[in-house]
Amino acid sequence: MSPESKATGKFTGTVEAIYITSSAGKPMQLLSEAEAIAGQGLAGDRYLKGTGYYSNRPLADGSREITLIETEELQGLERETGIHLDPSESRRNVLTRSVSLNGLIGKRFRMGEVVCEGIRICEPCTYLEKLTQKRVMRPLVHRGGLRVRIVSGGTVRVGDAIWDSSRTR
Repeated sequence: MSPESKATGKFTGTVEAIYITSSAGKPMQLLSEAEAIAGQGLAGDRYLKGTGYYSNRPLADGSREITLIETEELQGLERETGIHLDPSESRRNVLTRSVSLNGLIGKRFRMGEVVCEGIRICEPCTYLEKLTQKRVMRPLVHRGGLRVRIVSGGTVRVGDAIWDSSRTR
């Protein structure tokens, strides 16, 4: 599909993997696709169900609906520090390739048929270090991914294109 065929904007990257888990601390489950529910999250995921580690601290801006992380940032972490963090260990829902996630803050974009809005950086936390037993917090500052609000739901699939609509909030 060419960028001209998408009224929403230009092609920026792809969905490499999708993960959910039913509750805090449980291993992330790799999926080939997931249903994104507007204003809520991914079907079956801990934050949609209210069973995530931070579920008792809801965010009014919807920024816990989906979290994304760049493949390139995980590769950079390993290259720069020697720390291998498997994408599932990052605890993010969607692994992306060839897209600058920080550049999507304040913008609407598509992942396949799902319309999203980049809300804010998803900084690493001490809970992530506790779960992984890896000192990743400092090296992932400002590189830990993106918190996203689901504007219009649908199915997101591995291999889906990510399209930047370039519209700000």
